[in-house]
Amino acid sequence: MKILEDRILAEGRALNEDILKVDSFINHQVDVELMKAIGKDFADHFKDKNITKVVTIESSGIAPALMTAEALGVPMVIMKKQPSKVLNDDLLQTVVTSFTKGTSYELTLSQKFLDENDHVLFIDDFLANGEAATGAIRLIRMVHATVAGIGILIEKSFMPGKEKLTSAGFDVYSLARIKKLDKGKIEFVEE
Repeated sequence: MKILEDRILAEGRALNEDILKVDSFINHQVDVELMKAIGKDFADHFKDKNITKVVTIESSGIAPALMTAEALGVPMVIMKKQPSKVLNDDLLQTVVTSFTKGTSYELTLSQKFLDENDHVLFIDDFLANGEAATGAIRLIRMVHATVAGIGILIEKSFMPGKEKLTSAGFDVYSLARIKKLDKGKIEFVEE
């Protein structure tokens, strides 16, 4: 998606070979018009997958997932990184290790919002090793819902996440595919 790539080049900051900061338009301050365009692009790509719910993990995936859900005309479900202190009776949990933060957390889903009739589109901001997506897939499968697709804003193509997910049979659609990062340098995969 050219407008996302252009924004990454203009405002993204590669801190090193692993970390890309996009906090001025994706995950701290959110560019609403960009999110609308992202939502439309994901909705167009997955329009024939009979999506009934869009799922994301708090917090950076919420804006693009919401715009995608709006474009598809379906609800959005947010998986939490910390269990609720008041809504514990129907939670499903799995442990996920964050590549960026180097820490593990308990990913939780209230099972009352997904069931075996759902065709789920999972949306996330970054794809590196695929751990967050794999954790989300585990929770989606616990309720016997179908993972109809995975939408990623920024894929770090030099890392194994996409290969891991596509080799497991998932339709992974990435809007910006980064070939290489280095301090002050961002290169995209040419398609």
